[in-house]
Amino acid sequence: MKTLTIIGLGAGDFNQLQMGVYRKLKNAKKLYVRTVDHPVLEELAAEGVEFESFDKVYEEHNSFQPVYKEIADRLIEVAAVEDIMYAVPGHPLVAEQTVQLLIAAADEGSVNVVIEGGQSFLDPIFGALKIDPIEGFQLLDGTSFSMHDINMRQHLLIAQVYDTFSASEVKLTLMEKYDDEYPVTVVTAAGSAQEKIITVPLYELDQSVEVNNLTTVYVPPVRSQEAALRDWTTLRQIIATLRGPNGCPWDRKQTHESLKKYLLEEAHEYLAAVDAEDDYAMIEELGDVLLQVFLHAQIGEDQGYFTLEDVLATLSEKMIRRHPHVFGDVAVEDADGVVANWEAIKAQEKGTSDKPLLKNEYRASSALQTSYNYQKLAAKVGFEWPDVEGAWEKFAEEWQEFRAEVKKGSSVSRLDEFGDVLFTLVNLARFYKISPEEAMLHANEKFARRFGYVEAQVKASGKSFTDFTLEQLDAFWDEAKQLEKE
Repeated sequence: MKTLTIIGLGAGDFNQLQMGVYRKLKNAKKLYVRTVDHPVLEELAAEGVEFESFDKVYEEHNSFQPVYKEIADRLIEVAAVEDIMYAVPGHPLVAEQTVQLLIAAADEGSVNVVIEGGQSFLDPIFGALKIDPIEGFQLLDGTSFSMHDINMRQHLLIAQVYDTFSASEVKLTLMEKYDDEYPVTVVTAAGSAQEKIITVPLYELDQSVEVNNLTTVYVPPVRSQEAALRDWTTLRQIIATLRGPNGCPWDRKQTHESLKKYLLEEAHEYLAAVDAEDDYAMIEELGDVLLQVFLHAQIGEDQGYFTLEDVLATLSEKMIRRHPHVFGDVAVEDADGVVANWEAIKAQEKGTSDKPLLKNEYRASSALQTSYNYQKLAAKVGFEWPDVEGAWEKFAEEWQEFRAEVKKGSSVSRLDEFGDVLFTLVNLARFYKISPEEAMLHANEKFARRFGYVEAQVKASGKSFTDFTLEQLDAFWDEAKQLEKE
């Protein structure tokens, strides 16, 4: 196996090229370059240095990843029979995906790789922008980063912004986090005689600025909460401030117990927004649910019992553990298989216990949910009708018993029998995979909406409810139903 030597061309022009690198390039027997779009190569060519570029590979693909893979594969193939040198812009170990692919191949024994020097573009970039990296910075690949990678409170450097198309992709990704007018700086050939530094509003990044192979996009850190409203850290800081010594008296006195009702209310309001298919309302109501989560996490941190990180770690670990068909090697055929696997893993996690099966299934906030939980858990251990027909027959039986008690029984008996009817209805809901709690919320919301129409019609008439017969009020109700269908 021969040797593949990887060397860096530096970040700027020929005058910045290190002497040792220059000599090695001059003495290379077989030299390949990722692209000819670099000022050093123009000078080397003038001195008679011969090299072969991979620029044509870029023209054969619509995205960068297959380009990098093909370049790496070709280099490995050639290095199998002769010693070669591969030159890349900047330093080989900074923002060079082809080099990372070659290093991975070397780890597998496919090629013998030697990394030589080269000046990274980072030093001249820091000098050109006059920023101190100790404050914290991120270096991201403009061809593959997402909004989830961005830390808005650090200096952000985006490399691999080659052309207008890549600049447009970078702009669109940044706009998911930053305001359209947020200032960004485009630095080209930093530290060289051709250095250019231009600051523009983010929305102009791909319109009024020329970019090339030596371009880096710089996004300064945000300095205010208002500029980082889409950042998770901002919400956390806001909640911590509200709960802090100089915060809001109401937020400061809240406890896990006092907030229980609000979490339930906000969840119900979100479900109503889903039923209404109102995206804007869903955004707002999900925010209210999230507020409750952050408040509980902050209370846990204030009391020294747990933090938001504990919540995230526990949830993430559970999602990975219970999805072995995604994160492991378990195979499932469909959604039912996923549910069965989930329940099996969940049961294994809980292990055996001497506690009554239904002990932890009671929900003080909802009798319907408690009933659902009881029946679901009982069904898991085999206490269930073999099919839904048994549930229907039980409902009919309990309904008849209730009607009989209405005619002859006491109020206590009626209450008891009516409870049995509701219990069988919950069981039917479970068979048909309906949440009784959600169904009841939906029914209540629908009644309030339609009755609101009836009330509006009564008010519009200038009369009172007592002036209308039940048949007339019911006609208004039917109108409300018809309007919902239109």
